[in-house]
Amino acid sequence: MQRRKTIDWEDDYSAPKRRFLPARIPLRWSGWSVVTLVVLVGLYYGIGSIWTHAIDDNPDFAPTEVPPGGSRAVSAAAALVDREINQHVWTANKPWFFPSYPLDNMPNYQQGIIGALWRFGIEMSDQIGRTRGSSEVDADLENAAGLLKYPGDRWFWNPSQQLMPISSSDSQYRNAMNSLMAYNRRLAAGEAVFEIRADNLLGTLDRIASDLGSVSATIDQHLAAPRPWLIDTKVDDIFYNAKGRLYAYYIILKELGQDFDKVIQDKDVGQVWERMLHSLRQAAELDPLIIVNGAPDAAFMPSHLSAQGFYLLRARTQLREITNVLQN
Repeated sequence: MQRRKTIDWEDDYSAPKRRFLPARIPLRWSGWSVVTLVVLVGLYYGIGSIWTHAIDDNPDFAPTEVPPGGSRAVSAAAALVDREINQHVWTANKPWFFPSYPLDNMPNYQQGIIGALWRFGIEMSDQIGRTRGSSEVDADLENAAGLLKYPGDRWFWNPSQQLMPISSSDSQYRNAMNSLMAYNRRLAAGEAVFEIRADNLLGTLDRIASDLGSVSATIDQHLAAPRPWLIDTKVDDIFYNAKGRLYAYYIILKELGQDFDKVIQDKDVGQVWERMLHSLRQAAELDPLIIVNGAPDAAFMPSHLSAQGFYLLRARTQLREITNVLQN
C-alpha cells in the first residue's frame, strides 16, 4: 500500500507569506507616499506663497529717519530698498525650492521699484549730487547707481550659468542702500553735495518722463498685439512692473518736492507738481483682482493696461509741463 505524503502545513503556510506579503506592502504604501508628497508640496508652495506675497503700495510710505541736512528723497530711496529686501522677501531671484517660487506679480512689482530707483540713482550721481558737470562724481552715489542696475533674478548659485557662486541680487541692493545712507550722512555733515538748482530738477524730471515714455511704449506694444481669447500670461507681468515703477516714482518725487521746495515755489509750479503726484498715485493704486487684457471699450472685460496707461501718460504730460516752466 502506497504511503500518503504528509504535508508540512507550517512550511506551506509560511512560504506564501514570504512570497506574497512583501510584494503587497510596498505597493500599498508607495501609493499613499505619492499622495502625501503631493499634498505636502501643495501646502508648502500654497501657504508659503500666501505668506510671502506682498504688493506693498502704501501711498503714505515715507522715510522714518532723515539726518538733519540730508535729502528726503535719498532717504526714501534707501527706505524702499530696505522694505523690499529686509522687511519683505526679495522674490525675483528665488529658485524652485523656495515657497515663493510660484509668485509672479510680486517679483515684477519689486523689479519695477528697483528700476525706478536705479534711474533716480543715475540722476543723483550725474546731476544733483555734484557741482556742475566738471566736478567729481560722488563715490557713494556712483556705487549705489551701479549696484541698483544689477539684474534682479540672480541668486547665490546657478549651475546652468556658472559653477562658482555669485553675488545675489538682494545682497547687491542691500549694498546700494548702505551707499545711499552713507551719502546722506556725509551730506548732513557737510561733506557731500546736493545741488538744489532748477536745471538739476529739470534734468531729473526730464529723464523720469522719458523712462515713463518707455513704459508707455511697452504697454502700447502689448495692446497692439493680437489678444488671446482667454489667457494672457504677459499682461500681469507688464502691469505689475509698471505699477512698481509708478509707485517708486511717486514716493521719490513726493520727497524730492520737499528737497526742492524753494525751486518749486520760486518757479510757481506747486499746483502742477501736486497734480502730477496725484496722477502717479492713482496709477500706482490700481489693484484689480485679475489683470485682463480686453479691448479698451469692452463692457465686461476691459483693458487694465489701458487704464494704467492713461494715468501714466497724464503724469508724464504734467512732468513735461513742469520742465517747460523750469526752462524759463
